[in-house]
Amino acid sequence: MSAYNGKYTEELIKNATYIGTPGKGILAADESTGTIGKRFASINVENVEENRRAYRELLFCTPGALQYLSGVILFEETLYQKTKDGKPFVEIMKEGGVLPGIKVDSGVVTLAGTNGETTTQGHDDLAKRCQKYYEAGARFAKWRAVLKIGPTEPSQLSIDLNAQGLARYAIICQENGLVPIVEPEILVDGPHSIDVCADVTERVLAACYKALNDHHVLLEGTLLKPNMVTPGSDAPKASNEDIAKYTITALQRTVPPAVPAIVFLSGGQSEEEATLNLNAMNKFQGKKPWSLTFSFGRALQQSTLKAWAGKEENIEKARAALLARCKANSEATLGKYVGDAADGEGVSESLHVKDYKY
Repeated sequence: MSAYNGKYTEELIKNATYIGTPGKGILAADESTGTIGKRFASINVENVEENRRAYRELLFCTPGALQYLSGVILFEETLYQKTKDGKPFVEIMKEGGVLPGIKVDSGVVTLAGTNGETTTQGHDDLAKRCQKYYEAGARFAKWRAVLKIGPTEPSQLSIDLNAQGLARYAIICQENGLVPIVEPEILVDGPHSIDVCADVTERVLAACYKALNDHHVLLEGTLLKPNMVTPGSDAPKASNEDIAKYTITALQRTVPPAVPAIVFLSGGQSEEEATLNLNAMNKFQGKKPWSLTFSFGRALQQSTLKAWAGKEENIEKARAALLARCKANSEATLGKYVGDAADGEGVSESLHVKDYKY
């Protein structure tokens, strides 16, 4: 059966391809109010709208940062916010050549009869919300499915339900003009080996692309946001080169070349670790029919947040930290990062949070 072919087809393909431009990537700034509250608590900043707005302004208005970005994922509140001078954030992004995106899922719920496995909700009024977000300037969307590795996990039920949920979300987005980022995150929690992670990643991605095909999703107008294939958080670490090899092998076996770009999540890796792994993938010699870039949240913001600490006088220092990470990841998408951003404060700290929700 043919893929979606409607009023937005050409626009979806153009925008998905643009987001995957080598040298650029996505800043994920779509933390929910609760999650940004946890980040703020770590630097003793009160979680109120003005502080959230001020922090996002710090990010989006960092001189020179937007040249390294093709997209920014926003939380609904942020989509409608403005700088302190009254300029909408969406306008700032458009002027900087960056497409605004929007988180559209409404979180996970536990699947009955499983060992704490989840499925993601938010389909009910999704079409209506996509139309509203498109009018507000958003051009892509994000929906996070969460799977975990355990003695009997992920179950087939969890794999199938999350694949179906992602596919249903993807086609609704496309019908309403938004490029869907398909994000089946396999959590790093646990003592499993890199081989186990590779096996699960292949099974999950195979199920996702079967479901996307069944739902007539236009793959050329989508992006994939997967985990990197790594050992579990409680297992010995693997080299950047091994992670690159395992990850690209899993993707070669499962992701059709019609997909324009793969935008990796950082999954609790330190800022520097995520950059080095992305760089190793882009240096890897082998078939890579998609561009390999980033959609990092914690791995772009952690050192910036620490440098800012909620203080006006620290804004320039915080912006310098953000610019360094954006430039490093831009270079990593070209396989040209040489490790010169490794000295920043907090860049090598693990950002792993067990059972991460946001």
